[in-house]
Formats: sequence, C-alpha cells, structure tokens
Amino acid sequence: MRGSAMRDHYDFTESKPNPYAAKLKKQVTIRLDEDTVEYFKQMSERKGIPYQSLINLYLRDCATQHRDLKLQWQ
Repeated sequence: MRGSAMRDHYDFTESKPNPYAAKLKKQVTIRLDEDTVEYFKQMSERKGIPYQSLINLYLRDCATQHRDLKLQWQ
C-alpha cells in the first residue's frame, strides 16, 4: 500500500454506532403518473429543491403524521 500500512488489528471496543444509519436512503423503483412527476418537477424549480427530494419530503410527512388515505368510489 502507498503512504500508510494497514494495521493487523483494529480496536473497535470504544466505537459508537453511526447516528445517521437509520436515516440512510434506500433506492426503490416506483411508477408515478406523468402529471404527478411534472407537478413535483415544477415545484422543485420554484423551491430550488430536487423533485425527488420533494416527493420524499411529502411521503415522509405522510408517514410521520400517520395520514390515512380516504377514498370514496363514485
């Protein structure tokens, strides 16, 4: 190795868990209507936030507020 040699043994006894590990993002594939994506893309231009981040913020708000979808079939 260049620069520095690897140690044979590392001591992790005083290590702490990563506090951000629970906040890691998971990549998923989701199908959304074109008009829904366009809505968030337009909003992202106005707000200066990437549209995928806006979608994530809306979904996270629904999850943290335990919002329930109420549908009425006509």
